Amino acid sequence: MNDSRYEPQVLTVGQVNQYLKNRFDQDPNLSSVAVRGEISNYKCYPSGHHYFSLKDADGVLSCVMFRGAAQSLRFVPKNGMQVVAFGRVTVFPRDGRYQLYVDMMAMDGVGDLHVAYEQLKEKLEKEGLFDPAHKKPIPKIPNRVALITSASSAAVRDMIRNLGIRWPMAKVLVLSVRVQGEKAPAELAGALRYANRWNVADVIIIGRGGGSIEELWAFNDETLAREIYASEIPVISAVGHEPDVTISDYVADLRAATPTKGAEVVVPDQKEVYAHLNQLKLRLSRVMQDKLRLQRQHLQRLESSRVLLDPTAYIKDKRLLLDYQQDKLLHALERSVAQHRRRHATACAALDSLSPLKVLSRGYALAQGEDGRVLTSVEQIETGDQLVLTLSDGSLSCHVTERKQNNGSEEENI
Repeated sequence: MNDSRYEPQVLTVGQVNQYLKNRFDQDPNLSSVAVRGEISNYKCYPSGHHYFSLKDADGVLSCVMFRGAAQSLRFVPKNGMQVVAFGRVTVFPRDGRYQLYVDMMAMDGVGDLHVAYEQLKEKLEKEGLFDPAHKKPIPKIPNRVALITSASSAAVRDMIRNLGIRWPMAKVLVLSVRVQGEKAPAELAGALRYANRWNVADVIIIGRGGGSIEELWAFNDETLAREIYASEIPVISAVGHEPDVTISDYVADLRAATPTKGAEVVVPDQKEVYAHLNQLKLRLSRVMQDKLRLQRQHLQRLESSRVLLDPTAYIKDKRLLLDYQQDKLLHALERSVAQHRRRHATACAALDSLSPLKVLSRGYALAQGEDGRVLTSVEQIETGDQLVLTLSDGSLSCHVTERKQNNGSEEENI
C-alpha cells in the first residue's frame, strides 16, 4: 500500500542549487563576512575578474573578485600572501559550489597601501627609474623655478617666501594642482608635461606638506613617477615631512625632506653669496697688494741698478769686450800667419831640392830638341839635327855631328 506522505519530493539539480543559494543569501552571517587566509591558485583573467582560493591549516575556500571590485585594489595579489577578504558567501547555481564573492581585500597585518607602495617601488627600481646615472644635475643659480603644488596650501606660501628671501632674482611660477584625491595624480603628471612642453622653468619643485599615507598617496602613482623620469627639466621632490618617502622621491633628480628644504636647495642664499663675494673681494685685494708690493720692490731694484745709474756702463763694458775680442783675433791671426809661413818655407825647401837648376849647377846639362822636347835618349835625335843645351848659367845651340850609344857603337853621318 502506497502512502504519499512518505514519498520524497523529486527536485532537479538546478532547484537544489537554487534552494541552497537562497538559504545562503538569507543567512545574515554569510551576507557580510571577513575571511582571513593565504592566497593560492591565483589567476587574473583578461576579463579583469580574479579567481583564487583562501586556505589555512583547516580548509580551503574558493573566491572570486569581479572586475569592478578589483579596480579598487591598491596592491597586486600574489600566491602566498596573507590577506583578509571582505564579501559574501553564496552558491553558484550552475556548479553547485559555494564560494566567497570578494568586494574588498587587504593585507593581513600590513596595510594594502604599504604593499602597493613596495610592489611599485620594486617594479620601478628593476626598470631603472631610480638609477643615479639618469639623474640630472640641479642648476646652481636657476633663473626660473616652477612649483607644482596646491596654490592654496601653506607649503606653497612657505616655498615662495623662502625663495624670495634666499634668492629674489629668481622668477617663481606656480602650477596649481590637486595634491590628494583620485584626480591628483593625473593633474600632477599633466603639470609636469606642460612645464616640459613649454620649457617654463630651469628647475621644478613638485610636492606638498605633510599628511597621512593616504593623503600623500598621489605621489606614489606610477604614471606620475614615469612623468618625473621623462622630464627634461630637473625635478626636485619635496613631499611631506622628513620621514615621509614617496615613489616621487626615488625617481626625482633630487629629494628634499620638506617643501621648505626644497626651496632652500633649489637656489643659493643671497647672504652666503654676498659673504662669499666679500671673501673673494678681500682675497683679490690681498693678492693685488702683494703684487704691487713685489712690483714696487722690483722697481726699487731697477732704480738702484748700474744700468740706470750709469747708462754708458753697458757701452763701456761692450767696448772692453770688443777690445778683448780684437786682441784674441789678432793673436789668432798672427799664429795662423806664422804657421802658414813655416809651412810655406818647408814647401819651398822641398821644391828647391827637386828643382832642375840644382842639378844643372852640379855640371849637368838639359838637352832639348828644336821643338822644345826634353831629350832623354839618343834615339830621339838624328845626326845633323839642331838641339839646345841648357847649363846652369845659360844655353847653347848645337849641331849633332855624331851619335853614340852606351853600348859603344857609333853612327856617322853618311
